[in-house]
Amino acid sequence: MDIIYSQKFSKEYKKIPDNIKKLAEDKEVLFRKNPFDLKLKNHRLRGKLKSFYSFSIDYKYRIIFEFSKDKKKVYFHLIGKHDIYN
Repeated sequence: MDIIYSQKFSKEYKKIPDNIKKLAEDKEVLFRKNPFDLKLKNHRLRGKLKSFYSFSIDYKYRIIFEFSKDKKKVYFHLIGKHDIYN
């Protein structure tokens, strides 16, 4: 599975603490094996973000993503604390 990182994702990733970066990298490995592994707490979003999904890095940090129509690519759009949903 190919993961494409948006420019905003890359910019926000640089700002997060190093320990969260390490956790995010570990979660990405798990995500690549199975995007719906229960350890990720993956879920579809609602409202204006209803075409996107989110998974947890830790209690505070999340990644918002979407699948391509053919499901062969995933776009990581945002990374950050719970307020990224706003």
